[in-house]
Amino acid sequence: MTITIRIARAEDEAALAKIDERTWTSVVSPAPPPPPGTPFFGEDAAPADFLVAEHDGVVAGYVRLAEGFGIPAHSHVLVIGGLAVAPDRQRLGIGRQLVDAAVAAARQRGARKLTLRVLGHNTGARRIYERCGFVTEGVLRGEFRIGGQDVDDVLMAHSLA
Repeated sequence: MTITIRIARAEDEAALAKIDERTWTSVVSPAPPPPPGTPFFGEDAAPADFLVAEHDGVVAGYVRLAEGFGIPAHSHVLVIGGLAVAPDRQRLGIGRQLVDAAVAAARQRGARKLTLRVLGHNTGARRIYERCGFVTEGVLRGEFRIGGQDVDDVLMAHSLA
């Protein structure tokens, strides 16, 4: 089993869109899924913003690194703006390798902090983030209403300083 992490390429778009489609649930996002045919890459999401995991030569997942607020006072902070692993490739350590690669890339870009938001009931993702050195910095209780239930928005961060 070989897992390789690399920067996304334009030709990864169809595979990444398929992973998004197969992993999009109310456990991972409070937003509705994108309509079929929605481009994966766009004006605010270029291939260079994504790290892709290949498992035995097949695109198996991604993590997105993004700017936070886009103002000088916040330029030392980067944000994980998405993480997904194809369902048939989960539980192989790919998610953890993607997060570790995002931490390394953020450091390489000079970030002093890497943040993210994760739904409180997404215990699998929270466990990965914690194993990669993220800590909970805050909880927005009942921030979302999903399936008739209040769901917390958990704010996590990894200090890179």
